[in-house]
Amino acid sequence: MRIIRILSIVFIAISIMAFGYQGISYTTREKVIDLGPLKMTAEKTKTLPLPPIVGGIALVSGIVLLVIGIKKD
Repeated sequence: MRIIRILSIVFIAISIMAFGYQGISYTTREKVIDLGPLKMTAEKTKTLPLPPIVGGIALVSGIVLLVIGIKKD
């Protein structure tokens, strides 16, 4: 029962992230110039989009698992 509750909380947290942030951003470093002793890098920000349907599915799954966990206690 405890695992079901923890899993439901994880799903609800993922749904809040999906609705609130609409995606996960991260920064990568890439070499721009590499000429002997001269090296230059650039930081690029990329976004991994989380569509709202993922948030909806995670929210419904979390609520269903939470209800199942409460009923089994």
